[in-house]
Amino acid sequence: MALDHYVSQVHLKNFYAPDLGERMYAIRKAGLKTYQCDSYSQCRIEEGSTNPYLQEPRVIEEFLKDVEPRYNAALEKLRAGQLDRDSIFAIAGFAAYVESCSPAGMRIHSAPLRKTLEMTAELLEKDGRLPPAPPELGGESLAELLSSGRVQFAIDPKYPQSIGIQSILKRLSIWGNSWWDIVINEDGDSPFFTSDYPVAIQPGDRPGLVNRIVPLAPNLALRIKPDLAERGIVDLEFRNLRIRRVKATKQLIAAINTAIVQGAETTVYSSLDRPWVPRFVEKYANFHIEPRTTKVPYGDGYMAVSTMAVGRKTNAALSVNQMGR
Repeated sequence: MALDHYVSQVHLKNFYAPDLGERMYAIRKAGLKTYQCDSYSQCRIEEGSTNPYLQEPRVIEEFLKDVEPRYNAALEKLRAGQLDRDSIFAIAGFAAYVESCSPAGMRIHSAPLRKTLEMTAELLEKDGRLPPAPPELGGESLAELLSSGRVQFAIDPKYPQSIGIQSILKRLSIWGNSWWDIVINEDGDSPFFTSDYPVAIQPGDRPGLVNRIVPLAPNLALRIKPDLAERGIVDLEFRNLRIRRVKATKQLIAAINTAIVQGAETTVYSSLDRPWVPRFVEKYANFHIEPRTTKVPYGDGYMAVSTMAVGRKTNAALSVNQMGR
């Protein structure tokens, strides 16, 4: 069985610590365990790129052939302000792959599907098209049982992954035709972190819209401000990409690292070993990215409006994460 990296090794190697050679520092968000590691041992799961819902179960590996080999050259072109189509594809493609195929991405994108099933079940029950719930469940309706959490829909995480893979070029196109802030970090004592979900989020310019924060190297990060006018259009020539170069202040470095730690699913990686690093991780360890889905009346039914936000983990979520380690 293949051990597939859901965060590319070529990305993680950029965060190797100069004093360790081909290794980096890692901190678990639960328990704050610290250790040293290489890229090969991290962010990988058995058959992570295999999806049984697709006609070609490992088609995403073909996509990665246009991303991973170009990644390092793309970073150099980004630093130099000489981006070309292949570089934009590699950087946006890396971020799109992580959001589509990582465990965190699958968790986040399972929730809107679950909410859609709940709304559908409620409408079917309202129309009398479902049998009554068994008496053993207390005589409550299915809608009441779902609302209380006594009954839940189980979502196979591979299903939202399959949707993400099938729509990955659309997501890549939107991000590659949006506003990019290229953030240059010249403070060697405060490098950018990365994580096992290096597509962090920050609130966008309007409610429900989120910017993506993508650490690319300890001295380089990208803030993507999605342009929703590009939805439904696939333009892989990236004609509408708008770029701004930003020199990072200490406040901006702290804000980006805060988002990275909060967005990490289980583990934060650093190229630097300083006493302030575990303290910083500890401060934001009990947060994660969570989906927010709102049920909005629409005609005779409902419409689900979904977004993402950073939220504090519940005790249940913490327990699940700790068991997963």
